[in-house]
Amino acid sequence: MGTTALVAALSVLSGCVVGPDYQAPKMALADKWHATGAAKTSSPALAQWWQRLNDPILNDLVEKAVASNLDVAKAKASIREARATTRQEYGSLLPSVSGSSSATRDRGQVSGSEPTVYSQYQAGFDASWEIDLFGSTRRGVEAAKYGEQVTEEQLRDTLVTLVGDVASYYVQAREYQLLTALAQRSAKSQRETARLTREQIDAGIVSRVDVAKAEAQAASTEADIPSYQITYATSVNRLAVLLGQSPMTLDAVMRKSKPIPFPPSKTAAGVPADVLTNRPDVRAAERQLAQATAKIGQAEANRYPSLSLTGSIDTSATNLADLGKKSTISWSFGPQVSVPIFQGGQLKAAVDVAKAQRDEYFFAYQSSVLGAMEDVENAITSLNRARSRLASLTKSARGYREASLLSKELYEAGSIDLFDVLDAERSLYSAESNAIQAQADIATYYIALNKALGGGWAGPVDIGQSPVADTNEGPHLASNPAGGLKAAARSPQ
Repeated sequence: MGTTALVAALSVLSGCVVGPDYQAPKMALADKWHATGAAKTSSPALAQWWQRLNDPILNDLVEKAVASNLDVAKAKASIREARATTRQEYGSLLPSVSGSSSATRDRGQVSGSEPTVYSQYQAGFDASWEIDLFGSTRRGVEAAKYGEQVTEEQLRDTLVTLVGDVASYYVQAREYQLLTALAQRSAKSQRETARLTREQIDAGIVSRVDVAKAEAQAASTEADIPSYQITYATSVNRLAVLLGQSPMTLDAVMRKSKPIPFPPSKTAAGVPADVLTNRPDVRAAERQLAQATAKIGQAEANRYPSLSLTGSIDTSATNLADLGKKSTISWSFGPQVSVPIFQGGQLKAAVDVAKAQRDEYFFAYQSSVLGAMEDVENAITSLNRARSRLASLTKSARGYREASLLSKELYEAGSIDLFDVLDAERSLYSAESNAIQAQADIATYYIALNKALGGGWAGPVDIGQSPVADTNEGPHLASNPAGGLKAAARSPQ
């Protein structure tokens, strides 16, 4: 009856916890995005958002990046670490048992007698169980579980960033391909103008100054080509690294010029409250706040008494076969109570530290929400303005293209001078460059909007196992650990 009562009492006590129970913070958010005006917007379609750019090459690059990116692989390893930490914390709730055994060969001699040689064998078991009276261990498990959820959200946030970066650098590469081609076409046209000008020198229609101006303008346009090619190359190299490959491995895939991917004309942004559930970085910040709250309970529990149960069984014999039979057997069992009486204020200070850290994560969560809202507002405004800008630039380029054709015809007919032709060509080149950049801006802001809304990889992600194959993990002779990479790279003598 006494044992039953003790177990019942321990069961009740072990259900006790101290410290604050976590409650998700609430934030007052607006009903709609300011940048969308009074119009109501539907929930954003974030799943596989990049596919709405209708570019098969981009779709393929995203899939390869998700499978092979090194930042994603690192985030997966963090999840494996966090899950192992949770299992460690769970193990603290269970009793621990250890066994021991020994064998000795002794020589003894009683005064006046012959020495005797005998063997002695011992075996035993020790067990201990710390009763989680005030929930320190359970708060540790709770904190570890929240930490595991943090790493899962950080993986999703890494995927959001990765998909957005792949799409952004792809758009940039296509943009500078088009700019390079435009500069080459424009320079060729301007060289043709310079050639016509040289032919008119003998007729006395133009001077050498006109020829110099025409050739200088063509050279100025040609000077843009290397700059465009550099930016294109760095974009492709960065894409390769995002895919977990060596730079320039995508050159064959990207070499053929393609149009800049163009997003759909309308993109739903939802409402501000959506960022709380759709943005993985916001969810991670909220889970970090929960983890910090659980750690307050851990620190608080250390200020209360602790109770542990310990027991052991030992047996000894002079013959191995007699262990447990014709041998001495002893046992012990009992509780041990530890009460913190005076720690110089350290335990209370530890609680204050945990609470201050919780407050830091509370403000960090609020900051992440506000930052997410800022990202969305900026992306909506930028996308809308970029669409208006492209419409104006398209009209401008069309007008300058017509003006350039007419100016050349009039120049050949002798109706206008060379300055009008050069001005028209320069204006046309500038307008077409700006139009290409505006197309890229629209795609870039569309990508930024989907990132701001929390759009990322919606498919399955295999956390997998360690990519490092550990061998010879059992007991073995130690090898020389010195050398490292230098030793591995050293040439044989």
